[in-house]
Amino acid sequence: MQMPDYTAFTRAVADGDRLPEQAFDALWALTRDVVGVKLFTVMAHDGKKGVASRIYSNMPDAYPVSGTKPANETDWSRQVIREKRTFVANDIEGIAAVFSDHELIRSLGCESVINVPIVVGGAVLGTINCLHEAGYYTPERVEAAEALKLPGAVYLLLNELNARGGL
Repeated sequence: MQMPDYTAFTRAVADGDRLPEQAFDALWALTRDVVGVKLFTVMAHDGKKGVASRIYSNMPDAYPVSGTKPANETDWSRQVIREKRTFVANDIEGIAAVFSDHELIRSLGCESVINVPIVVGGAVLGTINCLHEAGYYTPERVEAAEALKLPGAVYLLLNELNARGGL
């Protein structure tokens, strides 16, 4: 796997003029360059409280940043949260099997998804969620998505620091 160019992301994190927003936008751009994405969201996961919240979306009209929702026990959560493994579905049927909003997803021109768990200290802090046309997330793109884990960890830690008033 070729390492992506982290320069813009690193600069956005280090600059600090508009943290954490500019780091969020830089993570979206990095994801677009590394694996490709139409709909991009990031979810924060709080295992202690058993909740998740959307903290970034490149399509806020369809998928706004929102409050918390219960992190229910499903096959998806078993794989992504408990087992810390990336979830991939390359057709709308695979998406519909795990996401109740599959009709909205399809209406946005998306029929494949990759959910990358971001793990720090053994805990899943959240997921990077990429959606695209049917069949888009090939094994090569799934492998490339591994390169998003470190910047994803930085992003989620910045989000936590910001929520605590540290930025």
